[in-house]
Amino acid sequence: MVVVSPGWGEKVLLLHLLMDNWPGYDLDLFTYPQHYYGDLECVLIPHGIIVDRIERLAKDIMKDIGYHDILVLCVLKGGYKFCADLVEHLKNISRNSDRFVSMKVDFIRLKSYKNDRSMGEMQIIGGEDLSTLAGKDVVGTGRTMEALLSSIEKYKPNMVKVASLLVKRTARSDSFRPDYAGFEIPDVFVVGYALDYNEYFRDLNHICVINEHGKEKYRI
Repeated sequence: MVVVSPGWGEKVLLLHLLMDNWPGYDLDLFTYPQHYYGDLECVLIPHGIIVDRIERLAKDIMKDIGYHDILVLCVLKGGYKFCADLVEHLKNISRNSDRFVSMKVDFIRLKSYKNDRSMGEMQIIGGEDLSTLAGKDVVGTGRTMEALLSSIEKYKPNMVKVASLLVKRTARSDSFRPDYAGFEIPDVFVVGYALDYNEYFRDLNHICVINEHGKEKYRI
């Protein structure tokens, strides 16, 4: 099983590191929806780099878990593009190998943010029947995964792995560590590649830093 979401607050080693003084890429170098003009600070991670990094994660995951059937648990909403790209790379690896790996996808939603602030608690929405996880391999990701993982562990899966696209360097981090991570980023609020600010910016292909004008424009 693969659980995928954007990933917030965790820290791991051996991932693409963006330093605190990294200025990002100038917005003029990229195309992005015109309705977000004036709302973004910079492009932090371009789409092409994201896709290449996820391909590397897929290879690492398949190498580690071997030829076991996989159930992908996608953490919505911010993780759906990460999930789609990761699963596609996993399938490509399976197609080009001498053994077929069965993959299924399920979904769960974790909600912990309002505007750019954590609400202090995490709501688990959906996935009421986690018994389907029994006997499956799990690759998961998210900001605060202990609650979700404890629910999964009740069904005694054979293997649980956690994959996170982003890891944020922040004093608010808990002790959780994902098994696989794409990028370690500074403590900035990012949007794009399905990551949102009050349901806006999900349609950005790149991961961008939102500016104060954008936060105020879409604040609820």
